[in-house]
Amino acid sequence: MDWKTFMAEIEGDIAAYSKEVPETVRGFGIMGKAAKTDGALSEKTKEFIALGIAIATRCDSCIGFHVRSLVRLGATRAEMCEALAMATYMGGGPSYAYSAKALKAFDVFSV
Repeated sequence: MDWKTFMAEIEGDIAAYSKEVPETVRGFGIMGKAAKTDGALSEKTKEFIALGIAIATRCDSCIGFHVRSLVRLGATRAEMCEALAMATYMGGGPSYAYSAKALKAFDVFSV
């Protein structure tokens, strides 16, 4: 998968859809901002949780969004691998494959 092209395409699709449902998008944005705000857990920790859920639900675009956020937040490859090991442990074979995809995305977005 070409992660950068894939994410550009999905962002275009989301932008087009967002024009059709602006109030839903506004609400989703408010919810996301509140959920990601540093509190007892850091935004980085919350993004690792979101990545684990993205892997478990097999959502390629979600993996892309959360990996990019983790790169922005300074996640290391070692942190990523430990988080992916946990996702693999909890999700078995399918999560093993999607964890490998997530690590590839991390490598692509870290450049």
